[in-house]
Order: sequence, then structure tokens, then C-alpha cells
Amino acid sequence: MSAPTIERRPVKGASRFGTKTQRANRPVRIKERGVDRVFMVGVYILLTTFLLAVLLPIVYIVASSFSDPRAVSAGRVTLWPVGFTLDGYIAVLSDPQILTGFGNSFFYTAVGTTVSLILTVALAYPISRRDFWGRSFIAGAVVFTMLFAGGLIPTYLVVQELGLLDTRWSLIFPQAIGVWQVILAMAFFRVSIPDELYEAAQLDGSSDLRFLWSVVLPLSKPLLAVIALMYAITQWNSYFDALLYIRDPDLAPLQIVLRNILILNQSVTGMDAAEMLRRQELADLLRYSLIVVATVPVMLIYPFVARYFTKGVMIGAVKG
Repeated sequence: MSAPTIERRPVKGASRFGTKTQRANRPVRIKERGVDRVFMVGVYILLTTFLLAVLLPIVYIVASSFSDPRAVSAGRVTLWPVGFTLDGYIAVLSDPQILTGFGNSFFYTAVGTTVSLILTVALAYPISRRDFWGRSFIAGAVVFTMLFAGGLIPTYLVVQELGLLDTRWSLIFPQAIGVWQVILAMAFFRVSIPDELYEAAQLDGSSDLRFLWSVVLPLSKPLLAVIALMYAITQWNSYFDALLYIRDPDLAPLQIVLRNILILNQSVTGMDAAEMLRRQELADLLRYSLIVVATVPVMLIYPFVARYFTKGVMIGAVKG
């Protein structure tokens, strides 16, 4: 018994290129002009140059931190360790002050970022409300502090009169609010939080604090992530304020501890030539090891908030 024959009828609108629906769903490729190709090539070359300008120094620092001290002092390290060794990290981490410095820096970063974030939102949100009386004057006063500061000595005297010298709070309160972060938050609240949303919340009986907590903050996660990272990096790298206000070594942040270790390993008088050379070579190696030790925590935090930067960079942009 022979198999039944299936008659194949042509599909209406079909051709050797497919049906009209299939052809409509295919992506349309626009032929680039020669000028556009040259422009894109220039863009890729420029971006590659910027990438290398940022990446090569980092690779060099990491390679030098794992290299032999004599190779580092002689300048023989390029982009790969020469005479692999962990002497630099052993010398840094063997100091008991390092753990104390890490703990202090984590405290200053966590508490300082939290305080700064709360104060920034508490200042920026009322100013962003169009029905807030006196917001123009307060915003002008905030911007004024960015252009004109009191100076180093008046700031030190204020910190001294407040009794904050040689305390942990001297590294948190004096720099708790950043003007640029306040302006950034103001722009975000004005663009992303419409007045209609606030009016609808009022009709539902919501208070201002409830609206801020339940509506504004959940919608402001990209902003909060960007501002928190700015404050965290500033707090982690805090050096000059600690040099001015902190005398107790048990309160010193990591940056001060690393500075002291580097200074103690510099060449001093009264040593023979061999010991002076060894200390100088170790000091050259410690420079790179200290940079890596101080940078790794920030680099570990960054990937967790990087996804918010795509939204954060569009703060204040025109929406269509």
C-alpha cells in the first residue's frame, strides 16, 4: 500500500523570501555610511585609550605588589610580577595596627555613610517640594557653602569647641553633608516624584513622613545607591581630617595607619648602607602593597551597586 500524497498549496503572500509577516518581523539592517563607520572606529579607539589609561596603572600596581623588592626599586617590573613574593603583604598585614585601622575605617564608612545619607535626604526632599516655603533661600544657602567655605582654621576651632577632637565623631559630623549630593537628590526628587503622587497619598490620609518612607524612598533606590557609594568612598579614603582631628592611634583609620607604616620603613640615619638599602627597597614595595590593601574593599563593594549607575546617571535627564 503506497503512502498518501500530501498536496502542498502555496501560502498566500509567500515567496522565496518568506511570508509578508515573516519578512516584517525580520530585523532591518540599515547600511552605514562611510562617515558613520569612521566615527564609530574613532569612538572605539578613544574608549580603548581611556580603558588602557585606567587599566594599565592598576595592573602595574598589582604586579609590583607581588614582585621582589629589588626588582621594584630597579624599575624592572612592567605588567607582570618579577620574582614573585608576598613580602609586601606580609610586612603590611603583620602589623597589629592594620586590623585596628580596618575596623576603624569600616566603622567610619558604615556609620558615616548612614548619617550622611539620612541628612542628605532630610535636606534635599523638603527643598524639592514646590509647596515648601523658603525653599529657594535654603537652596541658595546650600549652594553658597559649596562656593565659599569657612576655611581650615575656623573649621578646626568649631570642631574643638564642640568637643569632637580625638573622637570618632570628628570624622563623621563635620563632613556629613555633601552639597553636590544634595543637588543631585533635589534634581531626582523633582523629576521622579510627581506632585500628583503626593496629592494621591494625601487623599489616602498619608502623612509627609509616611509618604517619604513608603513612596519616595522605594522609588529612589538608584539615587540612594549612587549617593551612598559617593559617601562611602569619601569616608574610606578619609585622610586629611583624621590627620587633623585624631591623635589616639586606636581611633586612626586605615589610611593613617598605612601612612605610618610607610614612614617607619623609610631610610633613617645611623644605619649601615646595607640596612638602609633594604629598608628603601621594602618601602618601595610597600607603596604598591598598601595601595592594593586600601583599594580592594571599595572594589569589592562596587559591583553590588554598579547596576544602579545606569539609572543614576540619568538623574535630571529630559524624559520623552
